[in-house]
Amino acid sequence: MTFSHPADGKRGRFERLAEAASNLTSSPTFSVFCVLLVVLFFAVHAAGLSTEWQILVGDTMTAVTLLLLALLKNAERRAEHAVQRKLDAIAAALLEHHDGRDGDAHEELRKAIRLEERL
Repeated sequence: MTFSHPADGKRGRFERLAEAASNLTSSPTFSVFCVLLVVLFFAVHAAGLSTEWQILVGDTMTAVTLLLLALLKNAERRAEHAVQRKLDAIAAALLEHHDGRDGDAHEELRKAIRLEERL
């Protein structure tokens, strides 16, 4: 089985879900949720509640952390791919210009500049 880069080809359900989740997690609402979760974590420990409550809150924090890590990696790879496509398009356009020929590189450069809108 081979895995493709998240920015390659068409955007599938996972890519759309990852983008929507990334938008949610970068919102002020999610930040407030995370702060409340940390406060709850300390409150459960300070109140001396049962181990079950401590495990529940700890597991919830672990799940949120894992989700954020996966979203961060996905966003990083999409951004990396967009930058590389732009650099490749700039290099091709410069080579065409230097050689004095007209080709598709300038059009590819225009497309690459707007790449993040499609990702």
